[in-house]
Amino acid sequence: MDLELRGRTVVITGCSVGIGREIARVLSAEGMPSLVIARRGELLKTLQDEIEQAGWVRPHALALDLSDRASAGQVREEALARLGRVDVLVNNAGGSRPTAVDAGDDVWDESFAINFGAVRRLTQALLPGMIERRWGRIINVTGTSEPAGTNAAGPAKAAVHAWAKGLSRDVGRHGITVNCLAPGRIHSEQIDQRLHPTAESREQFARQIPLGYFGEPRDLAYLVAFLCSPKARYISGERIHVDGGLRRAY
Repeated sequence: MDLELRGRTVVITGCSVGIGREIARVLSAEGMPSLVIARRGELLKTLQDEIEQAGWVRPHALALDLSDRASAGQVREEALARLGRVDVLVNNAGGSRPTAVDAGDDVWDESFAINFGAVRRLTQALLPGMIERRWGRIINVTGTSEPAGTNAAGPAKAAVHAWAKGLSRDVGRHGITVNCLAPGRIHSEQIDQRLHPTAESREQFARQIPLGYFGEPRDLAYLVAFLCSPKARYISGERIHVDGGLRRAY
């Protein structure tokens, strides 16, 4: 199937490792010029080299901390200078924040800054161009709504879900879709090094997943590619779980 993505431009955040890195690879393979963003510039360089060596268009890269309020403007300027326009935004940057029940404001503020504030600001910075061209795709990689305990990322990502649903209703008339993807146990730096650091831990948890195994970053990246496509024009305002059936609610 031709996803009709060749030549469409994309900005992807959180690209140093894991899901964001694989999204960049998959979209590059589809012929999309990109601007990849993460804090760790040395890892962005290896991603650029990897994509170029595969025979795809070398992405532009920007090492940046998106929790900085000024970062959205910097991204917009860099994207327009390098790509000319932005057709697709993939908000992937963020992270889990296991949190003590009596954690102070600084912990919560930091989590909301990266998991919600950065997503909202960057989207608002790039939306005017999409509205002007009457076409765009905004995809937010979020998280579960079934927390196992107190985690400052949970309410922040729930805020993204609510905000994205409202936004989808506001911008739909401009040909722009807005969707959220909620990954389950996908092999990544966060999952494999912090949440399930041992093979035994991963095997034990996998028994709770109906499909019986952890996912790979590509399992989510392929869905991102479809949602970027004109062929996904009638999917908007959704939160799609990519978790092997782990989620119990319906």
